[in-house]
Amino acid sequence: MSVPWLDHLLTIGVQPWLPRSVVVDEAVPENSTPPAAATTGAIDWDELAALVAGCERCELHRGRTQTVFGVGNRAARWMVIGEAPGAEEDKRGEPFVGRAGQLLDAMLAAIGLDRQQVYIANILKCRPPNNRDPRPEEVTCCAPYLQRQIELVAPELILAVGRIAAQNLLQVDTPIGRMRGQLFEYGPRRIPVIVTYHPAYLLRSPREKRKVWQDLLRARQLTQGIPV
Repeated sequence: MSVPWLDHLLTIGVQPWLPRSVVVDEAVPENSTPPAAATTGAIDWDELAALVAGCERCELHRGRTQTVFGVGNRAARWMVIGEAPGAEEDKRGEPFVGRAGQLLDAMLAAIGLDRQQVYIANILKCRPPNNRDPRPEEVTCCAPYLQRQIELVAPELILAVGRIAAQNLLQVDTPIGRMRGQLFEYGPRRIPVIVTYHPAYLLRSPREKRKVWQDLLRARQLTQGIPV
């Protein structure tokens, strides 16, 4: 069985991590790097950024102003992963700007972090039209890019903000209300993942901020080695 995003990942020289439920045959895709020659160190930040900037793997590239790669400390202890760029992000080329970005900054500041101390990225690198939810095929096309970003940052913790980010990152369909308060893990390094609400949702439902504060405290305690 050929998996499109896996073929692409092998082509750019990255040996992927796959859930146990994903099985692929051992045949080497045509015109791709053999798995034995692929190493996780083959693609550095500059090469990855260039791939994302020129990506045309799905139809979203036709309507974008620019791709939104990621921002922050590339050796951060925390990685914040959101859904997809909005209009302002598409315009500025940076994730989480505008009102939602300001609220995210305030959330981080409340636990003693600033934007430059974490690394922020999205599930998608291009803006979906009218800010609609990402389609499965679009997430699949972007998955290798986010996976490599996580490998390069090697964070101690991932904060998944919003239902779309959490469900796609963890490959589940659990409602976000049931994901909150649980500890998940990502990848072979078993990186702890904390799920919380998206800042844009909090702007519409400010009463939920108390729950997000609980999630942030739990994440901070986890990285400080305090039992949670």
